[in-house]
Amino acid sequence: MILVENYGLAVIFFVLTMICWGSWANTQKMAEKSWRFELFYWDLAIGLLLFATFAAFTVGSFGTTGRPFLTDLKQADASSILFACLGGAVWNLGNILLVAAIAVAGMSVGFPIGGGIAWILGIAVNYVLVILDKGKPQNNPWFLWGGVLIIVIAIFLSMLSYRRLASETKKPTSKGILLSVFAGLLIAFFYGLVVKSIDNEFLAGGTGTLTPFSGVFFFAIGVFISTLLFNPIFMRYPVQGQAVKMKEYWKGSFKTHSTGVLGGFIWMFGMTASFMAAGAANPDISYALSNAAPVVAILWGVFVWKEFKGAPKGTNTLLLIMFVCYLIALALITYSNI
Repeated sequence: MILVENYGLAVIFFVLTMICWGSWANTQKMAEKSWRFELFYWDLAIGLLLFATFAAFTVGSFGTTGRPFLTDLKQADASSILFACLGGAVWNLGNILLVAAIAVAGMSVGFPIGGGIAWILGIAVNYVLVILDKGKPQNNPWFLWGGVLIIVIAIFLSMLSYRRLASETKKPTSKGILLSVFAGLLIAFFYGLVVKSIDNEFLAGGTGTLTPFSGVFFFAIGVFISTLLFNPIFMRYPVQGQAVKMKEYWKGSFKTHSTGVLGGFIWMFGMTASFMAAGAANPDISYALSNAAPVVAILWGVFVWKEFKGAPKGTNTLLLIMFVCYLIALALITYSNI
């Protein structure tokens, strides 16, 4: 395997993950004019699995660290595989809700609220894993939780900004916010479940037998299998619009399908980078820095997709303060492990 062992380099990998996790939803925005998000999601799941498999047979098999992917599969136990797959299923349901929230309310709302809640709870979950493993914090808790408090302020500002926009455009506010909240509550737990599947030799908090790349691979398996269960339900009972049938999926063009697959590649590239570097920090820090996706998504939603065009005067000021809050929180969390 090839793993990152230097904290400075690990932070670069976490920032790369942050960019990927905050940018993949652009592929949904690119396709949504002619392609329902429920149909888009099939291709996203395929892209996730393809890239996870590619990573397992390349960076997960090269190098001299740990065990190559195929060797690791031979010694993997059922409980470790189950934890990783469960992490994939939990993330998947949360992400479907997040994609639905983006379809209803846009990236500038779905990510700051859903991603922000997932960010806060996920930090707490992974912090507990480190405490249970090491018996004490492995970083400065004052800087870490100071950053979390600022994230809470940023989420509140995001909700306030969206309500101002909704009141101006006569859009319903509750559906987009509720979808984002439920998405965040689910996504918060996926990283910790995958961490539990990893061998403690490679990652603090891990209690399983898998290498990081095997854990990511089985996570993708969990996503793919659960998509077969969850997505038909959303197709039959959509959050907005009419029910959509599977036959419509086969009518999509190569460009449309490849856009969804690309979204899966981008997200899984970030997941792979995060777990390659997680051992150089701790799960709470690696998750906190990796999952700072709202910082990136705000920029895409506001400046590229113009989601707050026509908002009342003063909304842009709220958005700017929200963005600055996220940057300050990111800096505090980074510094907490130095």
